[in-house]
Amino acid sequence: MIQLLFVVLVAEASLTAALLFKTPLRKLAVLVIDRLKRGRHAPVVVKTVAGVILALLASTLYSMTQIAGSTSDSDSGGGPTPTDQVLFSRHLLEACLMGYSLFLALVIDRLHQYIRDLRRFKKDLEAVRKHNKMLEEAKHGNSEEAKKYQEEIATLNKEMKKLKLQVQEKTEEVHVSEDKALAIQKQSEGLLTEYDRLLEDNQHLRTQLLSIDRRLSNSS
Repeated sequence: MIQLLFVVLVAEASLTAALLFKTPLRKLAVLVIDRLKRGRHAPVVVKTVAGVILALLASTLYSMTQIAGSTSDSDSGGGPTPTDQVLFSRHLLEACLMGYSLFLALVIDRLHQYIRDLRRFKKDLEAVRKHNKMLEEAKHGNSEEAKKYQEEIATLNKEMKKLKLQVQEKTEEVHVSEDKALAIQKQSEGLLTEYDRLLEDNQHLRTQLLSIDRRLSNSS
């Protein structure tokens, strides 16, 4: 019994040490405990083992009280016998081992639950960080796109101003050209009028010359 309790105690102490320190053994220990807890009959087995150990502990404590009671009754006869002392020491050792075993089992269960909760919290925190990062990237991307659009709008506004200036210049050139064309047209009209007048004068002079020639011919 004592040898079995020592083996259980050493196993529990090793498992507790594996859970306490962040080593590759922690993952293995957590995996083993997860499989033990997730079994179909695991809760029943754990409760049964714990109940048996508690019953043995109660029996051992009861035996110790009986030995202590018999020792107190035999105080008048010269103290406890060597057999009682050996039995009392044995029961005391068994009680201590079973108590430590139950305590370590409770510690292992709490450590396992703590590690699982911690992992879940880390996953949740990582998910929240990723979500926040995505939101920040989206926000940053939107601000960059807005800035880009603003730059494009500013560029387009500058180009529109340049085009307006070019259109205004071309419009002024057209007006100047129209004015020149009108001036040339008026000048042409004046020249045509003068040409018509010269033609009329020429025709009149010819008529006069012909009349003079006729008169001279008649007089001779």
